[in-house]
Amino acid sequence: MAETLKLPSDFLYGYATGAYQIEGSPNALNRTPSIWDTFTHPDPKTGKQKIQDGSSGDVATDSFNRWREDIALLKSYGANAYRFSISWSRIIDFSDKGTADKTEFDPVNKEGVKHYREILEELVRSGITPCVTLYHWDLPQALVDRYGGWLDRKVVDDFVHYAQVCFNAFGDLVKHWITFSDPYCISALGYGYGVYAPGRSSSTEPWIVAHNLILSHAYAVKYFRDKVVPVHGGLIGISMDGGSFLPYDDKPESIQATQRAKDFRVGWFADPIYKGHYPASLKEMLKERLPDFSTEDLAVVKGSSDFFGLNTYTTDLVQDGGRDELSGRTKSSMTRPDGTLLGTQAHVPIFQTYPPGFRVLLNYIWKTYAKPIYVTENGFAAKSDLLLPMPEVLHDVDRVEYFRGYTDALLQAAHSDGVVIKSYFAWSLLDNFEWTDGYTTRFGVTYVDYETQKRYPKDSAHFLKQWFGDHIKRV
Repeated sequence: MAETLKLPSDFLYGYATGAYQIEGSPNALNRTPSIWDTFTHPDPKTGKQKIQDGSSGDVATDSFNRWREDIALLKSYGANAYRFSISWSRIIDFSDKGTADKTEFDPVNKEGVKHYREILEELVRSGITPCVTLYHWDLPQALVDRYGGWLDRKVVDDFVHYAQVCFNAFGDLVKHWITFSDPYCISALGYGYGVYAPGRSSSTEPWIVAHNLILSHAYAVKYFRDKVVPVHGGLIGISMDGGSFLPYDDKPESIQATQRAKDFRVGWFADPIYKGHYPASLKEMLKERLPDFSTEDLAVVKGSSDFFGLNTYTTDLVQDGGRDELSGRTKSSMTRPDGTLLGTQAHVPIFQTYPPGFRVLLNYIWKTYAKPIYVTENGFAAKSDLLLPMPEVLHDVDRVEYFRGYTDALLQAAHSDGVVIKSYFAWSLLDNFEWTDGYTTRFGVTYVDYETQKRYPKDSAHFLKQWFGDHIKRV
């Protein structure tokens, strides 16, 4: 009988969530609005609604109040780690709106700090490693009102101040930090396509926003390494969002377009942080619209991540063409030239199951950036979540198929290919508020009845518990 391949004993296995998507209680503990609070409510002038089902994160999964129940779920699923994000506007008190030339930082909201510390202490008591994301898309609205938020260099100082507060308040408990989740989504979807908060659409703003995100990340990391690591130790990095890109066919232009798609989706952020420069394809296409790093800034940016955080869901087949700069003027699909689909279709049209693509991506990241990979999000929105009644909905066959394929691809990349992989966080612990889809899309391994907030484990939760129980070495 063949021996079961194992992951290292310190491998982190668990689940990921985002604050706005699960917390609810938007006004509790003096929290002030974020851009997603603004974006999800109808425009007061036009009444226009931007969320598919007219919902918001006002209640979400009520995890602000039910966090003990959620930690109990994590324990029951055998998770040894939990990646969650902190709400910036619950940590910093923005009730004094101030002005654009404000010279003092906003005060710390001590009640907000106390709330998150209680969560962290309970996680540690439960033997669950907390992995904290500082920013998961919920920019305080006050900073937009003052100076435009991510569009102004002033935001760097405000973000670093917020990060410092978190590092100093929680550094004794948290040893794994992530500055930003999905910087591409923040920049491209929020300021280019205009489909995510704050809903702006521009040919120049995404590149400015991205530049300020990179600087905010880098200067927060500098503080962490200078002031926190000598006292508490720990690791810090950033989580990039990117699928696997494969050529649609063997034409040279398709192969070139595939690399360009990688440059614009991942390299846009990863190349400055790990290599010290933007990809050449971005410079060639954008010219003067792509900001430059000063010598001083570049010295802080280059090397400002201890690992490569990876949020990934699907695989795209890429061709040359199109005018969309945010994709590198490429076209993508999940249909092969012979008309067949790559894999099982998710409820979300742009996602399919294709484990070989995941393995290819892990190899590409490792060979290109030479940093340990933390898979910080990976998951599947099964059609059955919306088609089946209770209790049949708990038998999420397609999601189990997805996780079986992707965990096996991860194992093969680690053992056969030599890729250094340190974690796997499934998205998500709970069905939750899925941004512009509202509650019409479910990614959770736990079914949430939004009327009662009762949680029901799905088969996928049981599968992952068993799989990681079998494949992580025991001390």
